Amino acid sequence: MTEMRKINFAAASDADLTKQDGVLAVFVAETGALDAGLSTLDAATGGLLTRLTALEAWSDLTCGKAKVFDLPSGLTAEKLIVVKISDAPDADEARLAGAEIAKAAGDKAVTLLSGGMALFGDVVLGLVLRGYAFTIRKEKPSDTPEPATVLCDDVAAMEAACAASLAVAEGVFFTRDLTSEPANVLGTEEFVRRLLELQDLGVEVEVLEEADMEKLGMKALLGVGQGSAMPSKMVIMRWKGGEGDPLALVGKGVVFDTGGISIKPAGGMEDMTMDMGGAGVVSGVMKTLALRKAPAHVVGLVGLVENMPDGLAQRPGDIVTSAQGTTIEVINTDAEGRLVLADVLWYAQEFIKPAAMVDLATLTGACIIALGHENAGVMSNNDAFADQFLAAAKTEGEGAWRLPLGKAYDDLIKSYKADIKNTGGRAAGTITAAQFLQRFVKDDMPWIHLDIAGVAQVKSPTTLSPKGATGWGVMALDRLVRDQYE
Repeated sequence: MTEMRKINFAAASDADLTKQDGVLAVFVAETGALDAGLSTLDAATGGLLTRLTALEAWSDLTCGKAKVFDLPSGLTAEKLIVVKISDAPDADEARLAGAEIAKAAGDKAVTLLSGGMALFGDVVLGLVLRGYAFTIRKEKPSDTPEPATVLCDDVAAMEAACAASLAVAEGVFFTRDLTSEPANVLGTEEFVRRLLELQDLGVEVEVLEEADMEKLGMKALLGVGQGSAMPSKMVIMRWKGGEGDPLALVGKGVVFDTGGISIKPAGGMEDMTMDMGGAGVVSGVMKTLALRKAPAHVVGLVGLVENMPDGLAQRPGDIVTSAQGTTIEVINTDAEGRLVLADVLWYAQEFIKPAAMVDLATLTGACIIALGHENAGVMSNNDAFADQFLAAAKTEGEGAWRLPLGKAYDDLIKSYKADIKNTGGRAAGTITAAQFLQRFVKDDMPWIHLDIAGVAQVKSPTTLSPKGATGWGVMALDRLVRDQYE
């Protein structure tokens, strides 16, 4: 697994800024005002900070961005990073600052002078997340970046302030690794093995095998995987840090999706290693909750299958019976994720008895057409619950946009032969997929469907992630738990 940069904490009073090796990063107010520590550094560098903050280039620099100086005079550090910070930075600015340091520092050791800057946990989060690189499958994997040392006035207080951010970062790394792994490495059995390791953190993990699901009548999920040599599985992860009915998080875990008999075009099919992204996010959230000992009751459920075309594979025109009893006409075997989620959502309600449910899936290409790679699609049967999630996503800077549901869309997925069909065609494809899932949600169950097809993996770097898997959703769902379930 990809290892995070280690974060150490030390007393600023014991440190000589002129004698720090590696990379030194400092935060300077947009006004150019220098506190005692920065004044000492300014004097040692021949007034570098004073001259910098007097330049028009400083005025034009966005808060959170940095100026980088190589081999600064008067310092032993090989690089000095000067980050411009506003008087009252928000989380986005603080995370941007950390990401800027990560990009400039590379894998070198970093010393950060925190000064009196607020939200330093967000700086650390940005630093760690932007330093992620999935290289473990290369002949020569990248080394873990050297540690970062935060110089601060109160070591214990700073360490406590950053602990939750580091737990979130661990969860995001876990999700990114799961999403990035190729299917010949991360099959259903290896996925289960990695989730069983969460038991070491106090998560209760239960695994349902094909025989167990057969007894429960989960023919919708099992139908998707019947053409694969990999056994289909379902994993239930319980974090009981609080009392009461739990929040249930449900993830689509298609470890590879060929489209089945309705096979996908060859171009781009290699990206379908990320079709388990919803299950990856659920897994990352569960790891985060356990690491930070969240005082909440949360259960994560993931359906793990592989969608392959062989002589035993599900065919277009097949009719399967879900565990709920609803019959489904399979129009397109590439609309498989909703079949997996249908049975897992049923199981969650029957056996977990949650207070509310959120499901996540890389479900539809239509969501990418509608929202691009900036926002996940949010669909819900409960306005208050949807508003809570949207607020959490906004707080964490993870793009999310609500799309409508409505009975009129149900007409698009009516079947002549069965109760429902698994696709309604091109029109409103993201919404009809959600309408399909709503068929398996009880009327009085608050529920959110998140289509993360456009945000789970990206082809260009973002503020907090390199090209590739983003881990989108770990931060937003952790925030939802903190704000509403603790």
